[in-house]
Amino acid sequence: MVQTWFPLLLGAALALTQPPSPLGFLAPLPLVWLLTRGGFRFGMLAGMGFWAMHLVWLPLSFVVLFETPWGAVPYLPLVLIKAAIWGVVFGLTRGRPLARAGLWVVQEYLTSLGEIAFPWGFVGYALVDAPGRLLASLGGVYLLSLVVMGVALCVYAAWQRLRKDPVVFSLPALGLFGLGLFWLGLWVMPLPSAQGSQKALLVQGNINPLRKLEGASAEETYLQLTRQGLQAHPDTTVVVWPETAVSGFSPELVALLGSRELISGLETGLTNRAVRVYGGQITHYYDKNRLVPFGENFPWAEVLRPVYRFFFRALGFHGDLVSRTPGTGHTPLGRYGAFICYESVFPAIARRLVLNGAEVLQLGSNDAWYGPSFGGLQHFQMGRLRAVETGRWLLRAGNDGVTAIIDPYGRVTARIPQRQATYLVGAFGLLQYQTPYVRFGDWAVALAGFLGVIGLRNRAKGTIV
Repeated sequence: MVQTWFPLLLGAALALTQPPSPLGFLAPLPLVWLLTRGGFRFGMLAGMGFWAMHLVWLPLSFVVLFETPWGAVPYLPLVLIKAAIWGVVFGLTRGRPLARAGLWVVQEYLTSLGEIAFPWGFVGYALVDAPGRLLASLGGVYLLSLVVMGVALCVYAAWQRLRKDPVVFSLPALGLFGLGLFWLGLWVMPLPSAQGSQKALLVQGNINPLRKLEGASAEETYLQLTRQGLQAHPDTTVVVWPETAVSGFSPELVALLGSRELISGLETGLTNRAVRVYGGQITHYYDKNRLVPFGENFPWAEVLRPVYRFFFRALGFHGDLVSRTPGTGHTPLGRYGAFICYESVFPAIARRLVLNGAEVLQLGSNDAWYGPSFGGLQHFQMGRLRAVETGRWLLRAGNDGVTAIIDPYGRVTARIPQRQATYLVGAFGLLQYQTPYVRFGDWAVALAGFLGVIGLRNRAKGTIV
């Protein structure tokens, strides 16, 4: 019984250090055991504990939103698949902690690739509330994952040495003390100030997404809130509306905006689009490249068509849902590196936008699909790190939140409550320098792979099970 519950509890404990939990500073503790114990079975059970806790928002969201218990059905296979991936990594690295840490980060990276990519649950996100997240500007979230697991490995090694030679003023004891100081430093280190010279108006319409699918218009809501915001803050330079805010723009918008820019989501029916509107004209557009698997894109549609049809009916949709057309590039909307909702958990997308000239990031999202669960907050916290990785301000406009402005160091400088129809006004800046992460990309993944190979050269201890 203990052999079953122990890995389950360790996985759940690690999940409790992930966003939106404030317990990230405890992440190395469960990792001390997770990196050094067990094989496939241990990893599978730990993965079940982790993913069941980390993704519990999914059934909570979909059951409430669609008003049917069928909304919980995707939860179980997703947890089992993600847990099986952990099991494989643990099985291959039984008795080899260094290899496990390296391959763990490699599998994080691999989950961001492919048609059904789901890059959730990266260990590095434990540092999203710590000033030490600044390290992401060097090597992205993958470097943060290596740092967190590196601390855990060093704690384990020092503790093992100390158990064999329990001397207070010894090298292992000093090592543990130094590790404690390093970890504490990541949480208390000061960050430079960041001042913005531009002012943005971010509008949060709080529109029910199911009503929008049924054809309800949100245009009047966004026009009214924008009018109120501009009357109170006439020095605003840009207005931001969230993902798929409207399906067209009223002639009234030209007079309302004047000389200001509008960055808005646009529902086209075929693509999920963000546009820049200036002088009454759409001057630039960006189509979402990374589509939500089984939500915007339906893999293996011909083979799984009967299954899709069954669940569409169970969730209250009539007719077949057709995959959207993905975009084919990452072109900024002038100065604005616009990306859309799900894309905020893909570090490479924000990086490419900055490489292509974006001076500020703009994220339009519709997290109303998460319902009353903490899924929207989790999504927001992970996306914050894109500002740090790229060294850019991030303007995040959500349909029902989280609507916020994040500075290049990952601090939330302005934010409004979720699930209210309102607006946010705040300062931001335009920047042109490139962080090491933008310049050199995911080098931390290559380092993790190297550590994995080195670790695998060590002799395994026991079987992979």
